[in-house]
Amino acid sequence: MTATVSEQLCSNKGCGKRFNQADNGNTSCEHHPGAPVFHDALKGWSCCSKRVIEFDEFMKIGGCAVGPHVASSGEAKVEPEKKEKPAPTAVVDGKEVYGAVPAAPAKVNAAVASAAPATPTVAVVREEDLADKDDAVISTGTVCKRKACGYAFQGTDACRSGECVFHSGSPVFHEGSKGWSCCSRKVLEFDEFLKIQGCKTGKHRFTDPEVDVEQNVECRRDWYQTPTTVIVSIFAKKVDKAATTVQFSEDKVSINAKFQDGKKYVETIPLALPVDAANCKFLVLSTKIELVLKKANGLSWPTLEMPADGVVLKSFTTFGVRDGSGQDAPLHLLK
Repeated sequence: MTATVSEQLCSNKGCGKRFNQADNGNTSCEHHPGAPVFHDALKGWSCCSKRVIEFDEFMKIGGCAVGPHVASSGEAKVEPEKKEKPAPTAVVDGKEVYGAVPAAPAKVNAAVASAAPATPTVAVVREEDLADKDDAVISTGTVCKRKACGYAFQGTDACRSGECVFHSGSPVFHEGSKGWSCCSRKVLEFDEFLKIQGCKTGKHRFTDPEVDVEQNVECRRDWYQTPTTVIVSIFAKKVDKAATTVQFSEDKVSINAKFQDGKKYVETIPLALPVDAANCKFLVLSTKIELVLKKANGLSWPTLEMPADGVVLKSFTTFGVRDGSGQDAPLHLLK
């Protein structure tokens, strides 16, 4: 919706509406006074009990408190490259944990993983390729479906053809840093994350797509490491355990997961450093798929994926100490 000069954007969490200060009363704004809570695949607010799985649904959770609108105070600040990240609520083996620590699940043998069939090719539906049909019926006030846009349809052809600035990827939250998988910008605060401007442009999309092919969906993932392993969590609720396979090799891992609604998550992750494939394993839980990668050389991983240029930054964390001083990682093993 196009704002008038006198309108301002409310910065209260969960509101995001524009308001005129002259009409701003003590009950004008419905918002969340608490903080975002992300535990496994569930998303919600600390101030109310509702939990959802999809990030889009989380953004639609109605406020649980009322008050006056508060004017927004500027653009997102980019996370400094070497700035220390705030501590999470709790840390277990280097992993951020919000809430109770789950019990250790039953392990899937690596031999089962290696016997899995080859990963099939599935058509990937990209946000950039989706568009409204020319004859689509759109109600006035319908909000654009693309992430981070927020434009509301006003019933004119200009609204259909207007420029949309959006994110085509999915949210990425890792060790206090927040951003989108489609661009490199990262921030620390959730409020600032919501203000990150889209990195793609195109036409607005006000309707849901009609997909004629088997859809491959994106899943949020996180990872952490110990001196001997790298643990990757892929947040995928309602996965069909019997139809999920994972294949490990020295330099990559391939995941083929089928959901109960027929959708699939298919991805091959090129690994930053080599692993001992025979001793890798995976776990299929109720809300996620967990990969346990056995390091081949004991080095600390600076990143999970091998960069596109094939060059891994030689910057490592020291895990152990000897005689009161840190023991350097054996960088020569990278050569």
